[in-house]
Amino acid sequence: MPLNRPVVIAIDGPSASGKGTLAKSLAASLNFGYLDTGAVYRLVAKAVLDQGGAPENAADAIKAAKAVRAGFDPAQLENPDLRRDEVAQATSKASAHPEVRALLMAIQRDFAYDPARPGAVLDGRDIGTVVCPEASLKLFVTASPEIRAERRFKELQNKGFETTYEAVLQDMRERDARDSGRTIAPLRPAEDAILFDTSELTADMALKKALHLARPYLD
Repeated sequence: MPLNRPVVIAIDGPSASGKGTLAKSLAASLNFGYLDTGAVYRLVAKAVLDQGGAPENAADAIKAAKAVRAGFDPAQLENPDLRRDEVAQATSKASAHPEVRALLMAIQRDFAYDPARPGAVLDGRDIGTVVCPEASLKLFVTASPEIRAERRFKELQNKGFETTYEAVLQDMRERDARDSGRTIAPLRPAEDAILFDTSELTADMALKKALHLARPYLD
C-alpha cells in the first residue's frame, strides 16, 4: 500500500451486531471519515419502493442504483426513513444483485481513499472482502442472534415502531440467511479479519478494544 494512502478500517458484520455504533465512535476518536455503506444500499432500496418497484427485481434495483450513484450526497444518509423496517428488508434483496453492488462500489472506494483525510472507517457486510480488501485493519463484528434481535427490538420501540421481539428475531434470521447465502459478496469474515464479538460488551468497552487493535496502524 502506498505510504501516503489513507488508513482504512473495515468493519463488517450482521445487522444489530454493534458495528455501526463502533464504527462511528472509532472514526470520531481517530478523526477519520465514516461511511455507513449499508445506508448507501438503503438509499437504493428506498428509491425502489418509492418508485413502486420490487427490490428483488434486478431491473428495478439497477435503475434505482444508477440514480443514487449519479446524485449521491452523504447528507442523504441521514434520512430517518432509511431506518424503516420495510426498507431494511428491501435492502437485503436489492443488494443481492451484482449490478447494484458494482454501481455503488465507486462511491464506497472513493470515500475510503479520499486523500483529503488521514483515514476512514467503513462499516457494512463486504468491506474487508470486496470493497477494501487491502484495508489496514479488518474487524468482523458479531453477536448472538438473540442479543442482536433484542437490540433491534428496543431500537424500533424507541422510534415508535410497533413490532414484537419474535418478529424481529425471525426477520433477522431470514436476513442473515439471505446475506450469508447469496452468490455475490456473501456476508462472511475476510480471511485476515479479527472476529469481534460484542455480545457481552458495552459500547465503551467495544470502542476501547477497537482502539487498541487500531493503534499499530496509526504511527
